[in-house]
Amino acid sequence: MRRKHKVRLGRWHLPLPGSAIARIAIGSALILLGCFGFLPVLGFWMIPLGVVVLSIDLPAARRLRRRVEVRWGRWRAARARRKAGHKEK
Repeated sequence: MRRKHKVRLGRWHLPLPGSAIARIAIGSALILLGCFGFLPVLGFWMIPLGVVVLSIDLPAARRLRRRVEVRWGRWRAARARRKAGHKEK
């Protein structure tokens, strides 16, 4: 039985193909086309989505995604602490 892969973006879940080759092709295409984000329809939003798709199969992309997740979480926690401290005064 093949494991179903999906990407979670906030509250949305996007299904991905079961084949690693297909996932790598999709992730690479997203990153490559995201470089043309100045054109209509394509956008720079495709680059991080491509990294997320590639992070399922490639350890380097997984480490990059994890590093960004940790920094984002720390930034949000610090921001929440600042807001909470600001309201108490």
